[in-house]
Amino acid sequence: MIRIANAQLWVHDQDEALAFYTKKLGMEVRSDVTVAEMGNFRWLAVGPVGQPDIAIVLMAIPGPPMMDSATASEVAALMGKGFAGTIFLTTEDCQASYEELKARGVNFVETPEQRPYGIDAAFRDPSGNNVRLTQVMEMSAS
Repeated sequence: MIRIANAQLWVHDQDEALAFYTKKLGMEVRSDVTVAEMGNFRWLAVGPVGQPDIAIVLMAIPGPPMMDSATASEVAALMGKGFAGTIFLTTEDCQASYEELKARGVNFVETPEQRPYGIDAAFRDPSGNNVRLTQVMEMSAS
């Protein structure tokens, strides 16, 4: 069976992203390894408490030879617009989670709103990545 283990987000600053995802969102570190043989490449991954089988890799935008500077600039520009990646989080109570995260300093770009599929809100991480927070509702079969 094939399963999803990791999703990746590009980040401008891995330490800033680590603080945001752990301190503000309450996630835990899955791995934080620096590989000297690969030019001090850092593999940094976090994930939701109680969901150990999935991790979000917080990947620094690499330089040459992995990525040329023009491509790195394009990735950074897409991040700034919220189009370099999206993480979808679910919660049992979107309004309560919104209030809790807002109190921790998370800046929402969309407040909780009723949608056909449930209640949905959105915020951006420090690198500009889009994060959706959704309380999924049962949809009736038609």
